[in-house]
Amino acid sequence: MSLKSMIVATLPVICLSHSLPAFADWQGNITASSDYLFNGVSQTLNRPALQGGLTYNFSNGVYVGGWTSNVDYDEGTKRELDGYIGYFWTLSDDFSVDLMFSQYTYHGRGYSSDLNFQELSLKLAYGDWGFNSWYTWDYFGFGGDHYVFQLSRTLPLNDNWHLFVAVDTSITGDKNAWAWEGKSSFWHGQLMLQTRWQSIDIAFGYHMTTLKEKWGRDTLLLQLAYNF
Repeated sequence: MSLKSMIVATLPVICLSHSLPAFADWQGNITASSDYLFNGVSQTLNRPALQGGLTYNFSNGVYVGGWTSNVDYDEGTKRELDGYIGYFWTLSDDFSVDLMFSQYTYHGRGYSSDLNFQELSLKLAYGDWGFNSWYTWDYFGFGGDHYVFQLSRTLPLNDNWHLFVAVDTSITGDKNAWAWEGKSSFWHGQLMLQTRWQSIDIAFGYHMTTLKEKWGRDTLLLQLAYNF
C-alpha cells in the first residue's frame, strides 16, 4: 500500500489533485502522468496514471467536486474516487486561504473500501509562496493521526516557464498504526519546470525522498494536463 495523494499545487499549472477555485461555475482537468506520486511514493507501482477532476464553484467561495485516478497497491485495488467540499477566500491581493474536507474511497476488490478515510487540509498562499497542511485521524483505515506539511515557492523564469520548488514532511502520530520504513516521518522534495503549450499544461522535473527501501525512490516525473 502507498501513501495517498492530496497535493494541491500553488500555481495554476499542473496539479496531482484538486484545483483551487477559479470563481467560475465549473472547472475541470484531465491529466496524464508518468507516475502518480505523493512525497516520492508511487500510487501506481511506478507506472503511468490517467486522472480527472471536476469542481463546481459557488459565488460565495464554497466549492464542491470530485477527482479520480487509477491506482495499484499490488493487492487488487485499482481505482481511487474522491469527493471534497471547501471554502476559498482572498484576504488581500497577495494572500489567500483554502480550507477543504475530503473523502477518499478505493475500489477494485471487496476489501478495497477498508482503505477509505477522511482528511482536512489548510492551504495558505502569499505571493509566490505556499504553505499547505493535511491531517487525517484514520490514515488509510489503519487508525492513528497523520500529518503532512509542505512549503513551496513558484519562481518565474521567463514569460513562458516557471520553476515550482517544494519540500514537505509526512508525520505519523502512531507508529503502531503506520510507520515509514520503521520511522515516524520522512522528507520529500521536488523541482518541477512548468509551462503551457496551447491548451496543454506541461510539467517535468525531479522528485527526491528520504525513503529508500520499500516506499519511495528518487524519480523523474512528466505530466500533461488539459484544464477546462
